[in-house]
Amino acid sequence: MERFAARKMKEQLADFARELGERYGPGTPSRAGARPRAQAAPPSDVRTGGAGARPADAPPEATPSAADAVRAPTLALGLVPRPDGGYGIAVRYRLGLPQARAVVRRIADEAGPDADVRRTGRIRPLSELDPRRLAPTSQAEGETHHVRPLRPGISIGHIGVTAGTLGAFVRRPEEPGELYALSNYHVLAGSPQAIPGDVVLQPGPADGGLMPGDRVGELTRVATLVAGEVCATDAAIALLDSSQVDHTYPVGRVARTARPLGGETVEKVGRTTAVTRGRVTAIELDDVVVGYEDLGALSFDDQVEIEGNEGPFSRGGDSGALVYREDGAAIGLLFAGSESGGQGGRGLTYANPIDVVLETMEVELAAAER
Repeated sequence: MERFAARKMKEQLADFARELGERYGPGTPSRAGARPRAQAAPPSDVRTGGAGARPADAPPEATPSAADAVRAPTLALGLVPRPDGGYGIAVRYRLGLPQARAVVRRIADEAGPDADVRRTGRIRPLSELDPRRLAPTSQAEGETHHVRPLRPGISIGHIGVTAGTLGAFVRRPEEPGELYALSNYHVLAGSPQAIPGDVVLQPGPADGGLMPGDRVGELTRVATLVAGEVCATDAAIALLDSSQVDHTYPVGRVARTARPLGGETVEKVGRTTAVTRGRVTAIELDDVVVGYEDLGALSFDDQVEIEGNEGPFSRGGDSGALVYREDGAAIGLLFAGSESGGQGGRGLTYANPIDVVLETMEVELAAAER
């Protein structure tokens, strides 16, 4: 199918899947109308409707728990590239419960021979490391130590979080003299209690980062994540104390962005697995339900799915890594991973489209020529 035709089929199948989900079992996460425009705000706004907030008049059932949501018979649907240049339908389901399998069979039959069906298991943010357990640090292949000057791919985190990855350096057009670190909300903020000015450490606390010697900046803005709404991106920026950074590691200056078309070979450098290679296996993936410990189950639309070439593309602690093509164009910001679905059952990786991230945060890549 051509891309436009595949999109129309995906929309029709999504409506059908929601009808089937309601028929086969309760617990289906709600989708409150049209997809909201992606927004960002100072983290203090989470208490009045920003990240992690729930509308005051929302009924309790509008925000199902992560456990309920992953058991609901709902699917993530997207586009999967085909060798002939066309597209099929990516069908992703979380748990192999009878009602979920029944929905999958009906949707796969409707999608036809071009359906690509995978069971992902639960999908979680990829910074779920326990700061009290330092064993993951010794097992990580990436840079978990104190690194100066700062560079992409190293351990970083909010002072009250664990550890994630510094994805890229960005700047706000109206403040060309200031430099910011870009990563995930759950890396640089980590909870609705985060406020502007909270300390950010490199390395992150799980890797031994301490005040005052490991302070590198302070939390500035976070993407809006509202339970019960459809989310666009898990992102945050931190104003850096110093603009002396290394833009060139590990592949030179990543100064361009591109929307993924599917099938591209991509790389990332992360705190845990260092440099890995993979392939974009699905694009425009909707209803990707991610279970957050503090925010509950959040549903993301228009996501990018990546499968590792040799082993997993990412592991816990790689959250926030920048995903880029072989030609150096950035395509996504890594934020979550599944329990299974990839080669050898090693899981799949999910990323927000980088253009959406930059637009949401109102920033641009600092490595870009002005």
